[in-house]
Amino acid sequence: MLLAVDIGNTNITVGVYDGDNLNFTARIATDPNRTGDQYAVELMGIFNLYSCDRTQLDGAIVSSVTPAVTHAICDAIQKTVGVEPLIVGPGIKTGLNIAINDPAELGADLLAASVSALHKYPLPNAVCDLGTASTIFVIDKDGKMIGGIIYPGIRTSLMALVNNAALLPQISYGTQKRVIGRNTIECMQSGLILGAASLLDGMLDRVEEELGMPVTAVATGGFSADIIRNCKRDFILDENLVLDGLKILYEKNKKNK
Repeated sequence: MLLAVDIGNTNITVGVYDGDNLNFTARIATDPNRTGDQYAVELMGIFNLYSCDRTQLDGAIVSSVTPAVTHAICDAIQKTVGVEPLIVGPGIKTGLNIAINDPAELGADLLAASVSALHKYPLPNAVCDLGTASTIFVIDKDGKMIGGIIYPGIRTSLMALVNNAALLPQISYGTQKRVIGRNTIECMQSGLILGAASLLDGMLDRVEEELGMPVTAVATGGFSADIIRNCKRDFILDENLVLDGLKILYEKNKKNK
């Protein structure tokens, strides 16, 4: 069995594969102050919660956009599973033609998501990862990852708004059906959720205009479900896109471990 771990800015997503089957997923809060021992306790709790026999785990792979946490997680994996994880980074075989100026700039999570989308969905496609940062990366009709878009996610936008406007309160994201809010909270929810949906629709329209053809829009990330339900275009929601990509990367590289 394979342990796949994606370390994000806000959450760490853990998945266990038995062959091609994803047995379960779980989330841990990302905290750069935690030690390897503390994360090991968290992992043990997850294995116990999902009745996972950790002695059956014979491989692990980690992607990370939070370098301060990477070492602690790898230490926790070695202590709980007894294997040295493969870390997504320079030198790893991907099977993806990365046609941006500096391929080393591509985040490990986006790399995994792009590899997954290349294998799973029609080309060209746009991978929309909607989390702490919102990112759209484009794979063209020839299977090349040609670049993308990065902008603040809705939580990041809300924090900036509340921290810089004294009279605006911290709010829950909620469900906003009206564009025109009737009070401050509704106005903010409209701007955050419907604004994010409109931004995503509009940017994908521009992507298609630049490519000269329609794209398959694939959404993943913690806020993806909330945002795409308010979009005008159709999306494929794939909450396990990054984990599936990690599995593919592990299979491509395990013979070299």
